[in-house]
Amino acid sequence: MMNFVKRKWNKVYSVFFKKSKTKYYDEKKSLGIIIGSNSFIEKPKTLEGARYIQIKENSSIGHSSWLGAFDKYLNQSFEPKIIISNNVRIGNYACITAIDEIFIDDGCLLSEYVYISDHYHGFDPTLNTSPNNQPLFSKGKVKIGENTFIGYRVTILSGVELGKNCVVGSHSVVTKSFPDYSMIAGVPAKLIKTYNFEKQCWQNENH
Repeated sequence: MMNFVKRKWNKVYSVFFKKSKTKYYDEKKSLGIIIGSNSFIEKPKTLEGARYIQIKENSSIGHSSWLGAFDKYLNQSFEPKIIISNNVRIGNYACITAIDEIFIDDGCLLSEYVYISDHYHGFDPTLNTSPNNQPLFSKGKVKIGENTFIGYRVTILSGVELGKNCVVGSHSVVTKSFPDYSMIAGVPAKLIKTYNFEKQCWQNENH
């Protein structure tokens, strides 16, 4: 099933970019991002900290994305990284922001409007100031394991690690980590199924 979805996705991208006049960027014209061979990114809506962002080989990011790797905020300093590995497909309107590290492993497929962030705004009401003027905090790095499929409008928050070959249902909010071969969904996301290798199928957790 996953291979079928990826083949269809690749076909759509191939047809679209042969016909499209939309401006996009690759290893020769990279917007300052480190971009590997046969990879490209359509014109992003917002791009910050390009030198901390790496897209490896045979990967793509759709249009109107917000990619942000922030090394400074107010009086804070960070060492951010966003690494998008090989053979990754990320849909339109993705928002990926880091002050620590976000790593998306080989072969992942991310649908449109996905939000991934390794940090959040602090909010101390006694300061009597806007959240925009309060510090950023991180619970840790975000890692998406290889060949994982992230559905439409999924949110993945700070400190989350997803294993390989996971599936995340549309509109889910992922607040904690899950192991390899997990199918998760909900707000907050919960384990729905795991892959049974003996039966070669996804199996409900309450079987």
